[in-house]
Amino acid sequence: MDDALRAGIALYTAGDYHAAHEPWETVWLELPAGDDKQLLQGLIQFTAAVYHARQRNWDGAAGLAERAQSYLTAVPTPYRGIDVDSVVAALRALEADPERVERGPIPPLHYRGRELTAADLEIKGITTAASVVATEYEGYDTEVVETAIDYAREEATESEAQFIRLLTSFVDDRDHRGIVYNRLRQNVERRQAKRDDVAGLFD
Repeated sequence: MDDALRAGIALYTAGDYHAAHEPWETVWLELPAGDDKQLLQGLIQFTAAVYHARQRNWDGAAGLAERAQSYLTAVPTPYRGIDVDSVVAALRALEADPERVERGPIPPLHYRGRELTAADLEIKGITTAASVVATEYEGYDTEVVETAIDYAREEATESEAQFIRLLTSFVDDRDHRGIVYNRLRQNVERRQAKRDDVAGLFD
């Protein structure tokens, strides 16, 4: 639950408002009724409201903001590191005036009082967020990213962190994501070539 929660928040911080719901939805579908399910349902609706406001779908944004409040007002605050009251306040403001996203900053989503990035996540959260980005947008070979994720998991038990760093930048650096992806692909190809060379020695 916590890894998925934090991964979605990091995606939201990066500006991936639509993608942010993916880690939450995967967990939410499996949860029994209760505060965890209510929290994730409310956050999914929150990010959807922000996304629709950014798309200038004002009525859709206002309706989603209203529905999100109905889930979150039943959740204690703070809860799992989220100041639920501040999210509800942001939703009320968005419901009343969804066009506010064009006049000011997007409402932040804080975890334990601050914005989270992929650099703040454990390996599971980083790989979850990177996988979501790769599937959310065209132009990224998901097989390359999934291979990089496998290498990053290997690094988690070693002293290296090359793939972990690249996947972290792939999530966090939205403006240069294409450049980071190319570096990621090149490093995957180099690692695969090295492994193929070693394997060939014993054929």
